[in-house]
Amino acid sequence: MLAFQDTIIKDLALHFVGNQFNEEPLILSKTKLAYKEVEPELLHYFFSSFNNNEYYHLHHDTDLVLNEVYSYVKSIFDNSDSLAIQSINLAKHLYANSTHPKIKGGEFYVVYFKNCLLEGEILDAVGIFKSENKDTFLKIKSSKSGFDIKSQEGINIDRLDKGCLVYNSDSEKGYVLSVLDNTNKGNDAKFWFDHFLNVKQREDAYYQTESAIAFTKSFITKELPQQFDANKADQADLLNKSAQYFKDQDEFDLSEFANVVIQQPEIIESFNDYKAAYQENKAIAFNENFNINEKAVKKKSQVFKSVIKLDKNFHIYVHGDRNKIEQGEDLDGRKYYTLYYDNET
Repeated sequence: MLAFQDTIIKDLALHFVGNQFNEEPLILSKTKLAYKEVEPELLHYFFSSFNNNEYYHLHHDTDLVLNEVYSYVKSIFDNSDSLAIQSINLAKHLYANSTHPKIKGGEFYVVYFKNCLLEGEILDAVGIFKSENKDTFLKIKSSKSGFDIKSQEGINIDRLDKGCLVYNSDSEKGYVLSVLDNTNKGNDAKFWFDHFLNVKQREDAYYQTESAIAFTKSFITKELPQQFDANKADQADLLNKSAQYFKDQDEFDLSEFANVVIQQPEIIESFNDYKAAYQENKAIAFNENFNINEKAVKKKSQVFKSVIKLDKNFHIYVHGDRNKIEQGEDLDGRKYYTLYYDNET
């Protein structure tokens, strides 16, 4: 968990990074930014959007020192007076990666923070942020005869577009990072996450839990119907049992999960085989035993949502007890479900 109530800004540099494809410029400031009058607003702007529990490491396939952001940030941590020159290096690196036509130009901030509280530890951090979108505000000013009103374009401090907080921890692993991109999703987010920063998610309990949940759903909804001709009601039953397991248990044990949730030996064997292929295809890894992260379970709760969709006419939400739902087909070939219940509410 991140807290910034006692955080202060030690240094701040600001540049403008345009889009090379659109022939926008790179404008580098020669001086540091004066910020003291608006420090509380800046701290709110830089930190308030970081509300998830996913953490990352800077990464490089060959050697970590070849990751440009890692090298520049390490220089700042080694000598905080180098922030100005390293912020220029970071801006140039971002500009070199701003070649996709969808990437917006914007103000680029590099900030040195003191007293960031991360998972109970007080740390320094380097913040890397980019503002891409502007809002229109109305500025009202009183005068002798009444009021004047004008429109003004500016940055909404409640919405950070792109950000990265690099905490001075685990430097040998690529530091610990919080990363967000609120303007690009899916493949478009690769620009910030992969091309500029080059990060990998930290393989902690949150990561392990998230990965295991995704794997479980994939097996139940994709592999199970192919291998064992499982219908939607069977899938819903296993999804509900899986959700209950992650909710009730403090620790995940692959063997225990298989025995408690899946139960049938031939399906358990397929489940274990599928894990290896799934991890290879997705380029992820999760352990057979780990502590279940409650926040990851809460975030991914919708993954186990059990809904049987019947054409465009009906949705059946299944919350438990597989024995109370039956599937059939009448003499005319029409398919149907029979539902049994005790009370109607």
